[in-house]
Amino acid sequence: MTELARIPLAGVIGHPVAHSRSPALHGYWLRRYGLKGHYIPIDIAPTDLANLVRTLPQLGFVGINVTLPHKEAILNIADIVTDRAALIGAANTLIFRHDGKIHADNTDGSGFIANLRQNAPHWAPATGPAVVLGAGGAARAVIAALIEVGVPEIRLANRTRPRAEGLRSDFGAKVVVHEWVQAANILEDAVTVVNTTSLGMTGKPDFRMSLDRLNPHALVTDLVYTPLKTQLLIEAEAMGCTVVDGLGMLLHQAAPGFERWFGQRPDVDEATRKAVLQA
Repeated sequence: MTELARIPLAGVIGHPVAHSRSPALHGYWLRRYGLKGHYIPIDIAPTDLANLVRTLPQLGFVGINVTLPHKEAILNIADIVTDRAALIGAANTLIFRHDGKIHADNTDGSGFIANLRQNAPHWAPATGPAVVLGAGGAARAVIAALIEVGVPEIRLANRTRPRAEGLRSDFGAKVVVHEWVQAANILEDAVTVVNTTSLGMTGKPDFRMSLDRLNPHALVTDLVYTPLKTQLLIEAEAMGCTVVDGLGMLLHQAAPGFERWFGQRPDVDEATRKAVLQA
């Protein structure tokens, strides 16, 4: 009897993880391309992270996505960390290599830029300042990506200033920290505005900030995608801004991992969006 090849397994780890749309996304791609494989949500408590992650390759896993609260801690478990994951201080994609080493990367920033390029093809980030609201892990990925595409100045505001100052220290002089209560004043002449906070998300506090000084030619994007069109995007669109929702970032950040695990570069298109929204 010949030995059958193992069906590759991948998944997403978090705590909690039941809310993740990644299983619906990867499951759709597996069906679309007729590939053998499974993508599984796995709830792992922080105290069990190191032991359980190291056992996954033995169970047939070829890699995993990482979501909250493990994105920073996973760097201490990985054997190889890409430069961008090290710069951001977090990883969202692990590859379990044939030599037994765990390779950690962060595709959030590239997914963020790909989403904007796809949905706002005339966006010219290098032509003016960007405003980034929030200073968590997502903001780190966004700031790194904005610097990479040539944004000349990043105006950063966070509800707790010391955390924003930490990002200023890590990313350098292009990042200028402003008080959260003054954030409405830094929108004027901004080419790009990004909300990386959870404000406006279903079940979270509302996003309350005056947009009176918002440049009507700006691109405004919200990393929140539940609801798909947040109050920030509704108000910005009414002022004439180009708006991009956060779902595309989820889709684009997932594509590199899927390609490495299952051997097929997936298309991020309207059919993909519909499949995830309907799940």
